[in-house]
Amino acid sequence: MSKRSTAIAALATMAAGAVFAQGARDNINIVGSSTVYPFTTVVAEQFGRTTPFKTPKVESTGTGGGFKLFCGGVGVRHPDIANASRAIKDSEVGQCRENGIEGIVEVKIGYDGIVIARSNEAQQLDLSLKDVYLALAKDVPAPDGGEKLVRNPYKTWKDVNPDLPDTEIEVLGPPPTSGTRDAFVELAMEGGCSAFDWIAALKDSDGDRYEAVCHTLREDGAFVEAGENDNLIVQKLESNNDALGVFGFSFLDQNTDVLEGSMIDGVEPAFEAIASGEYAVSRPLFIYVKKAHVGRVPGMEEFLAEFTSERAWGEDGYLADKGLIPLPDAEREEMQARVESLTEMKVAQQ
Repeated sequence: MSKRSTAIAALATMAAGAVFAQGARDNINIVGSSTVYPFTTVVAEQFGRTTPFKTPKVESTGTGGGFKLFCGGVGVRHPDIANASRAIKDSEVGQCRENGIEGIVEVKIGYDGIVIARSNEAQQLDLSLKDVYLALAKDVPAPDGGEKLVRNPYKTWKDVNPDLPDTEIEVLGPPPTSGTRDAFVELAMEGGCSAFDWIAALKDSDGDRYEAVCHTLREDGAFVEAGENDNLIVQKLESNNDALGVFGFSFLDQNTDVLEGSMIDGVEPAFEAIASGEYAVSRPLFIYVKKAHVGRVPGMEEFLAEFTSERAWGEDGYLADKGLIPLPDAEREEMQARVESLTEMKVAQQ
């Protein structure tokens, strides 16, 4: 860290101490991922019912939006915990440090699958990652088989793969601020993109070009940014049986009365398949804790203890009932120890 950054951090920390000295909040403030939101909300409600502390306030802002708020500073005006459906980026850690946040505790809470779902009134699809990439990428390999890229010409799923229905490609998905969006392009889009050997070779020779080719989504209406509210996607899928939506498995799990997940490379998006790694599009989920707020905001230690208890995130815990895929036993023990000791992230110096 530069001398200027160190000075800024020191001043921010002193200011935060003064703010806390004036009187801390009496409830925990949590922001971030819409995917992690339902899990944290359940823990918050349980915590409010079973302890003398107030029920934490949980807001669904998207992962990127949550980190922006979380990294705004230390003190009562800033959140205590950030939910995240991807790991924090180095640039976000740097922003935290610029604003006086030195101690961040990263806690992996479980796993989730990203699903491509549609109304259960429609035919279930079996998509390959290659199908997903060809349907949704802005530029794709030329259909004639040449090693060149062209603007995506595919209008229907049958255009992409003759075994798929002759229906228009329309996929509703999260915005760029969403961790689900980040994971979708990294796992699904890149997974399909790398099926082309000549594109996969770009990863070593021209990483920026590779990422642009594999991660850039269409802007011609085939992919529709539907915001952070997954309930709105469900409403649109119910009204249009040909459309598909991208969101976390836990949301599908809570809406099986109206939705059905597409198979990916022949594998159903199911709890066991995600837990085993058989389902290709899966990712870890996190919470990030501002260490400076522990001991100053009432109930922080107790809330973290509840979240990482076996009754909450264990194999038979109440979060599994909500669709969270539990961590393996050894990893849960590691995370519990990290929470108890408030072990800070190890990050490269900025």
